[in-house]
Amino acid sequence: MELISKPHRYLLFLRYLLVNLVALALLFAAWLQGWLDGIFVPVTMELSLGIFVVFLFGLFTCGNRIWQTSVELNDIRSGDPKEGTRAAKYLATVYGGGADSKTLGASALRLKMGTNVSVIRHLANGLIFLGLIGTVIGFIIALSGVDPESATEIESVANMVATLISGMSVALYTTLVGAVLYVWLIVNHRILTSGAVSLIGAIIELGEARERA
Repeated sequence: MELISKPHRYLLFLRYLLVNLVALALLFAAWLQGWLDGIFVPVTMELSLGIFVVFLFGLFTCGNRIWQTSVELNDIRSGDPKEGTRAAKYLATVYGGGADSKTLGASALRLKMGTNVSVIRHLANGLIFLGLIGTVIGFIIALSGVDPESATEIESVANMVATLISGMSVALYTTLVGAVLYVWLIVNHRILTSGAVSLIGAIIELGEARERA
């Protein structure tokens, strides 16, 4: 029976790995098609790199919390949560207490888990704002090359058009990078959220089972 249950012990973390492997494969396919070439130009690359660093921080933070949640779910299913885990702290809080103690303990548990999850959501939202900052910078670059007084000169018009195209490229690509990475991170956030909900339910159920025993 133990052998059958082992492949499902880290199902939550395996979902995290699968989602990100698929996302990496799609990103690699886009690079092979040349769809990412516009990002690797001055200004656009620097802004995109800044957005990507924030995304990586959020992704690894989310992965670490998904792993911790997955481990704690395994401990609860074994019926013996380790000392220092959320389950152990919850059991110590509500053990021997009345209904009020259980209610307060469950509320505190939900609050802590909600805070743990919301950090990833805030980082994902930050990617959108960073993309919009890149959009504003791109428009500033585009408009900086416009000179109405030189609009009648052919050479000046060519330079203005080149600057305008460059600025619009920065605006569009940084917006795209922020939006795509937001979707990527928010999918991982949903995995963490589902794991947190499962963990809260499992901890409360374990507490009830201990009380009945």
